[in-house]
Amino acid sequence: MDNLLRLLKIMQMLRDPEEGCPWDIQQTFASIVPYTIEEVYEVADAIDQQDFMQLKDELGDLLLQIVYYTQMAREQNLFDLEDVAGAICDKLVRRHPHVFDKQNVKTKQNSENKDLANKDWERIKQQERSEKAGIASASVLKDIPSSMPQLMRAKKIQKRVASVGFDWQDISGVIEKVEEELNELKEAINTDNKAEAMEEELGDLLFSVVNLSRHISVNADEALRKGNKKFIKRFQNLEEKIQHAGKQVADCSLDELEQYWQQAKQATI
Repeated sequence: MDNLLRLLKIMQMLRDPEEGCPWDIQQTFASIVPYTIEEVYEVADAIDQQDFMQLKDELGDLLLQIVYYTQMAREQNLFDLEDVAGAICDKLVRRHPHVFDKQNVKTKQNSENKDLANKDWERIKQQERSEKAGIASASVLKDIPSSMPQLMRAKKIQKRVASVGFDWQDISGVIEKVEEELNELKEAINTDNKAEAMEEELGDLLFSVVNLSRHISVNADEALRKGNKKFIKRFQNLEEKIQHAGKQVADCSLDELEQYWQQAKQATI
């Protein structure tokens, strides 16, 4: 904890109006947001690379963002890091009655039941949302951030409505919905070919695909990230093969590119 206190002190000095760093002094909550998002992605990349020394550094950078926000809040007498830590501690205990509620014998006996724990989690979150809204019937979708990455947001929307019973009973219905939305997109493309209609149908298709990923317990964003990574690896292999043949990608016919692509797929399995 000594280093955490040291970090808080350093941030106070950086933000000191008279002797601090000019750049740090002029920052606001809004101006720091892009850096916070960037740091989250760098943490994810370090984990993906399994570079745990780099992960330590990136987690430090992410921690700095939290300390930055709390220092600015402290200056405005809003809250401090102790308040933030206290709030998350209370929330974790409140949302895990199967772990912390000694009186809840039934839940304790079923603590290994993941579905039961998830239902408790969503029920308690909905209760919290209602209390914040000051009404008993606050929408389950009320506090989902619009700025969230949209694949992630789609999944969160689907999980929320599923928590109150609005969900497919089995995966066959989900697959049929994906096929239905694909057919509707094809129809929009083949009939009037209007951008607005195609955009709407493509959005419906993507939403359905995310729902399918949720039902098969696959993270859609992670699957797409790996798909992107695989494509880049294969295309770079294709570029190397074409360059070794003394040509450029743009000089090749579609048939030639297909042949090189198949070779690249075999080389990067």
